[in-house]
Amino acid sequence: MRTLPITLKDLSQRPFVRNVLAVATGSAAAQAITIAFAPVITRMYGPESFGQLGAFMAILVVLTPIAALTYPIAIVLPKKDHEALAIAKLSVLLALVITVLTAVALYFSADQLVRLLGLQAISGFMMLIPVAMFFAACMQVAEQWLIRKGKFSVTARVAIIQSLLLNMSKTGIGVVHPFASTLIVLAVAGRALHAVMLATGAGLFSGPSSTRTTIAELKGWARIHADFPLFRAPQVLLNALSQSLPVMLLASLFGPASAGFYTLARTVMAVPSMLVGKSVSDVFYPKFTEAAHAGEQLSGLIIKATAALAVVGVFPFLLVVVLGPWLFQWVFGEEWQVAGGYAQWLACWLFFGFINRPSIAAIAALSLQKFFLVYEVASVFARVVAIYVGFFVFKSDMVAVAAFSLAGAFLNLLLIATTIMACSRLSAASRNLKQGVLE
Repeated sequence: MRTLPITLKDLSQRPFVRNVLAVATGSAAAQAITIAFAPVITRMYGPESFGQLGAFMAILVVLTPIAALTYPIAIVLPKKDHEALAIAKLSVLLALVITVLTAVALYFSADQLVRLLGLQAISGFMMLIPVAMFFAACMQVAEQWLIRKGKFSVTARVAIIQSLLLNMSKTGIGVVHPFASTLIVLAVAGRALHAVMLATGAGLFSGPSSTRTTIAELKGWARIHADFPLFRAPQVLLNALSQSLPVMLLASLFGPASAGFYTLARTVMAVPSMLVGKSVSDVFYPKFTEAAHAGEQLSGLIIKATAALAVVGVFPFLLVVVLGPWLFQWVFGEEWQVAGGYAQWLACWLFFGFINRPSIAAIAALSLQKFFLVYEVASVFARVVAIYVGFFVFKSDMVAVAAFSLAGAFLNLLLIATTIMACSRLSAASRNLKQGVLE
C-alpha cells in the first residue's frame, strides 16, 4: 500500500496541480500583501473614499468587456501559435479603436451620464475610464497568451510585484493626500503597470510580435471567432452590469459611504476566488480544451474540479457568515462593521461563484456562448428585481444586498448543473460517432 506522503508527492508532480499551485502561490502572495496593507489603508481613506473608488470601478468593469469584444479569451483555442498571435493583435487593435471612441463619447456626455447615475462625486475622473479600459484589454491579451504557453509562474511573479507597488503607493501617498482621487488614479496606473509587466514576461514586445499579420488574416480570425463578440461579450457585459449594480445604486440612493462598505466587503470576499478559483480556472481552461479536442469524458473533469473547490472554500466563507461584522470591525476599524454585515450575505453568493470557475472555463470549449448570453440576461433581470425589492419595498440596503446575494447563489448553481449536463451530452455524441465509424 502506498503511504500518504508518497501520494502527496505524486500529486504535486502532476502538471495540472503544479500549475495551479504556481498561480495560486503568486495570487496568495499578492492577496497577502493587499490584506497586510488593508487595515492601514482603510483607516487612512475611510468609507466615502472607497465608495467613490467603487463607483468608478463599477463603471469601468461594465465598459471593459467591450474594449476588445472578449476576443482575448479565444487566444487559447487555436492549435498553432501564429493563429493565436493573430487573435492577440486583433484584440489590441480593437481595444485601441473602441477606447478612442469611448473617450470621444465621454468627452461630450460624461456630465449627463454621472447625473443620470447619481454619481456626481466621480465626475472629474470619467476621462480616465478609456485609459483604464485599454490597459485592462492589454492585460487580458498578455494573460491569455501566458496561459496558452503555460507560463503560469510569470503571471504569479507579476501579480506579487504589482500588488506590492500598488499598496505601497496607496500607503505612501495616503500620508499626505488620503482622498478618493489617490485611489482612483492609482487604480488606473496599477492596470497600466500590470499590463506592461505581463506583456514583457510573455515576450510580446520582442518575440512573437515580430510575425507579420495582414488585415485580411485579422478579418478572417474575427469571423472564425465571431461567437465571442456576438455572444460572449454581451454576456460578460451583462454579468459586469449585474455585479456593479449594487455599488452604483448604493452610491446613488444611500451615498458614497454605503458604496464604500459594499466595495470593501466585495473586495475581501473576492480573495478566495482570486487566490484559488482564478488559478484553477486559468489552468483548467487549456486542459479542458485539450480534453475536448481529444474526445475525452468531460463531465468528470468539471465535477472533480468543482468538488475540490467546494472543499477548499467552505471554511473561509462559512467563517464570514458566522463572524462577519466582528471580523471587519476588528481588522479594518470600528466604522467598517456594516461592511461585515454585507459580507455575511455576499459569502452565500460568492461561495457558489467560487466553485463555478471550472464551469465558466468550459463555456468556450463547449460552444455554449449563446446559452451563456441567455443565462446572463435572465441573471441580470433576477438580480435587478432582487435589488429593487430591497431598496424600494423594504427600504433597506442590507435587505437589498441579501436578496441580490441569494439570487446570485441560485443562478451559479444553475450554471454548474447546466455545464455538467452539456458535457454529458457532448461525451455521448462523441461515443455514438466513434461507434458509427467503427461499424
